[in-house]
Amino acid sequence: MTKRLKIAFHTLGCKLNFSETSTIKRDFANDDKFTHVDFTDQADFYVINSCSVTNNAEKKCRELINRAKRQNPKGKIAVIGCFSQLKHEQLSKMDKVDIVLGNKEKFELFDYIDKYRRDGIIPKSGKISKLNQFISSCSSGDRTRTFFKIQDGCDYKCTYCIVPMARGRSRSDNIEGTLLKIKKITQKKVKELVLTGVNIGDFGKSHNENFFELLKEIDKIDNIERIRLSSIEPDLLENEIIELVADSKKIMPHFHIPLQSGSDKVLKEMKRNYDTKLFASKVEKIKKMMPLACVAVDVIAGFPAETREDFYATKWFIENLPVSYLHVFTYSERENTPASKFINKVCLEQKKLRSIELKKLSKDKLIAFYDINKGEKTDVLFEQKTKNGFISGFTPNYVRVKTPYEPAIENVIKKVYLVDYKKEDMQFECNFI
Repeated sequence: MTKRLKIAFHTLGCKLNFSETSTIKRDFANDDKFTHVDFTDQADFYVINSCSVTNNAEKKCRELINRAKRQNPKGKIAVIGCFSQLKHEQLSKMDKVDIVLGNKEKFELFDYIDKYRRDGIIPKSGKISKLNQFISSCSSGDRTRTFFKIQDGCDYKCTYCIVPMARGRSRSDNIEGTLLKIKKITQKKVKELVLTGVNIGDFGKSHNENFFELLKEIDKIDNIERIRLSSIEPDLLENEIIELVADSKKIMPHFHIPLQSGSDKVLKEMKRNYDTKLFASKVEKIKKMMPLACVAVDVIAGFPAETREDFYATKWFIENLPVSYLHVFTYSERENTPASKFINKVCLEQKKLRSIELKKLSKDKLIAFYDINKGEKTDVLFEQKTKNGFISGFTPNYVRVKTPYEPAIENVIKKVYLVDYKKEDMQFECNFI
């Protein structure tokens, strides 16, 4: 009998990448010639699904390549995804890297590695194709939550962003095809479905359909208890979507909306498709209809056009909005983006100081958000045992809750009373109702 090849995966970047890694892993799990092992183990093949959103993401990829080679000098390394799409030649010249596949070709990884198993030959990399095909994917292995990719690519032209180059034009399946896949996923008794993509609000564009129409249909599916949205652009967050979430018992009151800057001047330099007035109106409508809704916001610190006054305009704008917390990104210059050619750069020290200020503001916002949830009666989907004998989970509005571990409540939705939380771990303790 031929020896099984041991294969290990590591994913960098967004939840979209995680869903795609899961789909690729299933090709190997369904074949008895391969065995999945942890990335820290000795493997025959190490697969890194890469990210290129920041310089740090590419640095982490290089570190993982070196770590894998130290673990098994004879092991083969495949780098797939966004870094490979953008830096194909650079990666192909690295002696430690054996396979380089872009965002389309990575779904052919099984064929590359299976050829090596049969013939002992690795075709290092194929041609990096134009990204015009939509390939659906979903995460697996977790009964509680599944990340389901409904859209890929982006047609926006934000001056700082390399994602359109790495992911291509916006594309998706149609509503009918998407619903068929969701119904198949829900047969596995998954409790929560998270809709992911590069720009999910752009769903259906090429089919003369839209995201709101899709959400209405998903909301009708019986055997799914929770639907959660990933990041959605403010200009695509239509009022009818907010109203649907407010009326729905399945779509969670949890919004993740990229702001990037609270200065209209900077937003214009970024070529964002909205201004602060529109952004504020979306947050205010959410909070008016769902006072306890979670609103997470992305913000970039130290964009080249951001003066000290622009930064404090951003900070003031966020301070006066009822948002729940921030995802703070220190501006990272990306090659071939318009912003990389801007003259007025913010020095690294200032970028770091601005990030620190925004992260402190985020903590203050999160504490205020948790305070208004104190004493609430709500539902929690408990996930799995954590350290120190506790099990944790999330409320519909994404408040983390913990309770002493009981096997019977894993992957179960329980009604609870939110007692209090500690600022050290930001997890509510609860009583069952």
